[in-house]
Amino acid sequence: MYVIIAPIQIKDGHRDAFIEAMLDDAKGSMKNEPGCLRFDVIQDSGDPNRIWLYEVYVDEAAFEAHRQAPHFIKWRNTVEDWRDEGPKGAGLGSYNIWPSDSDWK
Repeated sequence: MYVIIAPIQIKDGHRDAFIEAMLDDAKGSMKNEPGCLRFDVIQDSGDPNRIWLYEVYVDEAAFEAHRQAPHFIKWRNTVEDWRDEGPKGAGLGSYNIWPSDSDWK
């Protein structure tokens, strides 16, 4: 499995629009990408403008396919100026240790 855990800091005044666009990407990933097994959008408990993404793909190629998907490109272009920091480019992923790939549900 290929796992993404990414913090995103949303600029003041853009949270609601950012979340709406983010949920479109997350739902599109789960609905239209067979290689995407999980896509969670998580609210930081200490900062309403900070969210965390937790994404699980069958492999790195599935994540790269995600980055080419129309819903991802739309999200990326829409929110580009609405974040102070967040995932930018490759090198974000990790590989799970447990559960093993064969035990993952």
